Amino acid sequence: MSLPRYPKYKDSGVEWLGDVPEHWELLPLKRLAEFINGDAFKPSEWVEFGIPIIRIQNLNGSEEFNYYEGQVEPQYLVHDGDLLFGWSGNRGTSFGPFLWRRDEVCALNQHIFRVVPNSIDKRTLFWTLKAVTAHVEDQAHGIIGMVHVTKGDLGAIKVPTPPTQEQSLIAEFLEHETAKIDTLVEEQRRLIELLKEKRQAVISHAVTKGLNPDAPMKDSGIEWLGEVPSNWNVSMLKHSAKRITDGAHVSPETENGEFFFVSTKDITDSAIDFSEAILTSAASYAALVKSGCKPQKGDVLFSKDGTIGKTIVIREDLDFVVASSLIIITPDESEIESNYLNYLCQSAFLKGQVEAFVKGAGLPRLSLQNLLKVLILSPNLNEQLQITAFLDREIARFDALLAEVTHAIDLLQERRSALISTAVTGKIDVRGLPKEETA
Repeated sequence: MSLPRYPKYKDSGVEWLGDVPEHWELLPLKRLAEFINGDAFKPSEWVEFGIPIIRIQNLNGSEEFNYYEGQVEPQYLVHDGDLLFGWSGNRGTSFGPFLWRRDEVCALNQHIFRVVPNSIDKRTLFWTLKAVTAHVEDQAHGIIGMVHVTKGDLGAIKVPTPPTQEQSLIAEFLEHETAKIDTLVEEQRRLIELLKEKRQAVISHAVTKGLNPDAPMKDSGIEWLGEVPSNWNVSMLKHSAKRITDGAHVSPETENGEFFFVSTKDITDSAIDFSEAILTSAASYAALVKSGCKPQKGDVLFSKDGTIGKTIVIREDLDFVVASSLIIITPDESEIESNYLNYLCQSAFLKGQVEAFVKGAGLPRLSLQNLLKVLILSPNLNEQLQITAFLDREIARFDALLAEVTHAIDLLQERRSALISTAVTGKIDVRGLPKEETA
């Protein structure tokens, strides 16, 4: 949709804004609204019932609330439809404006402003804050990922302010157009989930039924699995491994760190991301190597704490050790091939067994002893290699499709941000658009 521009513009005098419509004002945010910080509710004051406390995680959709049963001052109470601003959080997620949607009255925790408009439409202010969030993040303080902005710095930011009637038109336009984009994004996200389900189904079928649809079958002896190819073995994982052990149960010595100390958080879908891994000292590394915490080429790493069941194959010998959140599996190469085992670990067959053993709600955990009990299916080595080659091709195809869909989502979100920015800063004129284009 090609959109018109305003007939006349003026220099805003603000670098990141550029020109704005001639009849618009430039006002600091503190003139447009009051920013009220939440209360500092102490963990010792949290209870199981009472008034829900809105924390940063709840801005991102979490339904896990802490509660407070005392008297809450009116300025800290949040009602359905109130405008909030997370001023301390993660870039792109918890940092920025939110329209709160919850029927019951809640209490506001610190690190979040309740924003009370005084000379601007609330919906317009929401979109204005959306548009300036990227600029605010650039000015915010903090380390990579987590940032914060002071009330004074936020209030001093000048924003373009159209006349009241135009404010409503801009808000209506953005609500309509962003809703269309959000629908497209949601469709793409559903497609990602379908592709992931199909991806796992292909893996699961290949490692439980094989590639030959005409192969003779036998009863696996496992009720929920059914039949498997007649020449396949059903056995416990421990019987096909030379070594199954977890990593270090001691904290790394980070002073004078030289060697990588890898944990579950460093494991991606296909590799180890060493960029954020902890470094441990040479002396600590030597001791951990001696105690068996160093994976070798061909080993499979299996995560057992937090995110359960993330796996990768070690492709080359590297100097690193692993934490206790990872299990090192050294396959018996006469029984099972590393890449086949890796795919087997990603199958619904093995994942279902693992899930039955997982304990803990806050931090799920799988014990090493329970992993030893899981059953595996193994054809002869030649058939394992055929299955692995087939899955390598299929998974590469799925991963390419997933990358395309993810890229499409990124483009849609960029378009959304650009649309908000151009409307809020007056780079497009929505006043004369037909109703069917704005509503």
